[in-house]
Amino acid sequence: MAIRIVLFFLLLSLNPLSSLGQSRGFEILKNLELMDQVHEYLDLYYVDEPATGYISKVAIDEMLKELDPYTVFYHESNMEDYRLMSTGQYGGIGALIRKMKEYTCIVQPYENSPAHKSGLRAGDKILSIDGVSMIGKSSDDVSSFLKGPRGTTIEVEIDRSFIGHKTFKVTREEIKLPDLPYSGMLSQNIGYVKLSSFSQTAFNSVKQAFDKLKEQGMETAILDLRDNGGGLLIEAIKIVNLFIPKGQLIVSTKGRLKEENRAYKTIEKPAFPDMRLVVLINERSASASEIVAGSLQDLDRAIVVGGQSYGKGLVQRTYDLKYGSKLKLTISKYYTPSGRCVQRLEYYEKGAKDKPAEISDTLLTKFKTKNGRDVIDGRGIFPDVEIEQENLGRLSSLLLMEDIIFDFATDFATNRDSIVDPEVFKLNDDDYQTFIAFVLKNDQFSYKTASEIKLKELKEVAHEEGYSEVIQSSYKDIERLVSANLEKELVSIQPEISRWIESEIISRYYFQSGVSRHSFRFDLDVLKAKELLINIDMYNNILKL
Repeated sequence: MAIRIVLFFLLLSLNPLSSLGQSRGFEILKNLELMDQVHEYLDLYYVDEPATGYISKVAIDEMLKELDPYTVFYHESNMEDYRLMSTGQYGGIGALIRKMKEYTCIVQPYENSPAHKSGLRAGDKILSIDGVSMIGKSSDDVSSFLKGPRGTTIEVEIDRSFIGHKTFKVTREEIKLPDLPYSGMLSQNIGYVKLSSFSQTAFNSVKQAFDKLKEQGMETAILDLRDNGGGLLIEAIKIVNLFIPKGQLIVSTKGRLKEENRAYKTIEKPAFPDMRLVVLINERSASASEIVAGSLQDLDRAIVVGGQSYGKGLVQRTYDLKYGSKLKLTISKYYTPSGRCVQRLEYYEKGAKDKPAEISDTLLTKFKTKNGRDVIDGRGIFPDVEIEQENLGRLSSLLLMEDIIFDFATDFATNRDSIVDPEVFKLNDDDYQTFIAFVLKNDQFSYKTASEIKLKELKEVAHEEGYSEVIQSSYKDIERLVSANLEKELVSIQPEISRWIESEIISRYYFQSGVSRHSFRFDLDVLKAKELLINIDMYNNILKL
């Protein structure tokens, strides 16, 4: 019965006078009938009783993966994920979690969240939830267990350093991820606003923050869109309208269907029409972030600073399906005021199982900003001022990737009730010596210099070619020279790694806002943005004002 209803509506949507429409219609009907038959035979004859709902969802998910990463099916059981995507809200305990070896650990409870109020801490290893073991499960699976209706209570068993196993009762609440992890004054007249996503409340949050900072003396501003993966298109347009006059084209969309070809213009008078503005982006700034940065760049209204953005120029719309499910579907591409599309990967030309390719350099086109500056399409947003980020050394990178710094901060916070303000907190030499001792006694952490690794490769090649005896004595001499002295190398990287340790420790006491305040001392993007806002001539020259 269900398949006949689907077929009926499909037939209605096809143009019977079009041979192409008839051909496409037959192809759709044929494959729907085949899917229906597969389900029928599985249900009748499969050796075990099939989990029909599960395999249907897997089939839909795999089908959509062949299109692009942004066309997604939300089963009724995944509605909390959908709500989080669209509103920034969900029912849960309010904590960041991450897989670390076989455990999923709490990385950071949100301030004043159920997790925070119940006593859960960063570093807690989640052993079980309501008696169901979480050991070895993916962080997505653990997240699904933690989410649920507001007002319901779960028992979370954890393993904590120095304490051991402990069980906490946590009552889920409506969790609203903050649109603005931090906003404040960086100096007497420079304001800073960090926007994390474009949820339904993004514009109101940004507007309120700018109004508040203006009352505190803000004359110029930094809008930080780094690591902002996007969200709702309309929120991006309204945020741009804070700085752009009424009636200005901000973004247009073009799709396969003519009704998806739309132009979006500002509809209000701007609240901050003349305020000097710098927008920060990086490789994880995408979608709505690129609309804001790209339109302000095209209209020469702000200087874009940082790194090249992600390059997602695709627009999605969500459709309601039966039985409480939803489909988020890519319907069009968007274009900034100059006419460029920032989409970097071409999904439509790939075959099954092929990875999407970057749009060819030969297809890239130059466009002009309002004041005649060159910009290109097909590669995301290039900043007006590109900042080369500092590269961490090999040892520092390993300490971060293998969660050694995270574990040290966990121990540090266990033994200390409080620290000084994030803007002045500094790891002293005694604390760093404690860190060195912590690393040296960690039997799970192994470090070899890059030279040691290459030397070992050379030894293996020499053995294969029959030279191992000839080079044996020389090899041992070189090995002694290049072997890692871990303690000595930890001392040498103290200036480089200390601020990362400080940041992780600060997160235990002052959460994300404290981490932001601490970072301003070292953040190259922010430091450059401040320089541009202070130097009016430099600012005007870049924008050709």
